[in-house]
Amino acid sequence: MTDMLGLVERLEHAVSRLELLSAGSHRSPGDCGEINGVIEGVAPSVEAFDKLMNGMVAEFLKNSRILAGDVQTHAEMVHGAFQAQRAFLLMASQYQQPQEGPVASTASVFSGPGLPPPPPPPPPPGPPPLFENESRNEQSSPSRSALFAQLNQGEAITKGLRHVTDDQKTYKNPGLRAHGQTRSPAKTHTPSPTSPKCQTPQKHAPVFELEGKKWRVEYQEDRNDLVMTETELKQVAYIFKCDKSTLQIKGKINSIIVDNCKKLGLVFDNVVGIVEVINSKDIQIQVMGRVPTISINKTEGCHIYLSEDALDCEIVSAKSSEMNILIPQGDDYREFPVPEQFKTVWDGSKLVTEPAEIMA
Repeated sequence: MTDMLGLVERLEHAVSRLELLSAGSHRSPGDCGEINGVIEGVAPSVEAFDKLMNGMVAEFLKNSRILAGDVQTHAEMVHGAFQAQRAFLLMASQYQQPQEGPVASTASVFSGPGLPPPPPPPPPPGPPPLFENESRNEQSSPSRSALFAQLNQGEAITKGLRHVTDDQKTYKNPGLRAHGQTRSPAKTHTPSPTSPKCQTPQKHAPVFELEGKKWRVEYQEDRNDLVMTETELKQVAYIFKCDKSTLQIKGKINSIIVDNCKKLGLVFDNVVGIVEVINSKDIQIQVMGRVPTISINKTEGCHIYLSEDALDCEIVSAKSSEMNILIPQGDDYREFPVPEQFKTVWDGSKLVTEPAEIMA
């Protein structure tokens, strides 16, 4: 902010020097008049520049002053640069156009659209250089170069400005106008000893209970001794988020649901309805008696050991992988993979879907 204010002061100083130079030029002071902010009797280039100053530049400066803060400071810098340019154009318009030559060619680079190239200043002795430091003349050229290097950045000059939030703008925060200061956004907040810390995932208590007609087996971990003995035909079993555990269900039960479990071993006698495996991973199921249907959905890795009485079981799968059905062969089992890839063709009247050969 200090550097920006200093830059504005230097621009204002430059404008004043240019105006002094213009006042002492070959024109007499009474030759020009001003009507509605536009100088009459000046060169067309200066008149056109005055219209620009009183139009777009004035509107830009007005809106920037409303926003205040760094935006206003930057707008004042731009306004100062325009004022310096106008003073320079006014002074340049009072000299005759130089003869064609190397100097004129170089000066044409800095002329505006539709404007004649400004002539070089008269040879010395003449007015002292702009932005001259009275105490050290040797520093005037680097200072001038640094100033115009910053002005030539264009839109990039605003990249160094920090963002001003609404609570830091005086026109949106009356409290700041009373105190005359804003809170720095760079200040970091240091949490107090009582500030809440990041909580670790909550660990649920394991559940193994009969709730009405529903057996709830939930959040069991590293348990291989879970046995459900007092079962009835109307009861259902819901097994949820059990990990590295084994559950045995004796007797006859209506249905079983395995939901969000990992590395679970399930052994049951008889189910009259359906056994569903949902959103699980690495599940092993052994049927000791009968079950009409086993459904596997959104599951990675499911091995089903069927008994001799359960060979008519229907296996329904969707969005699952690594499924295997093990069929008893004497004292051992033979493993058959469940297809995961299918081929569909049109036979002239309907679609026919078959397992792809690679998975058959």
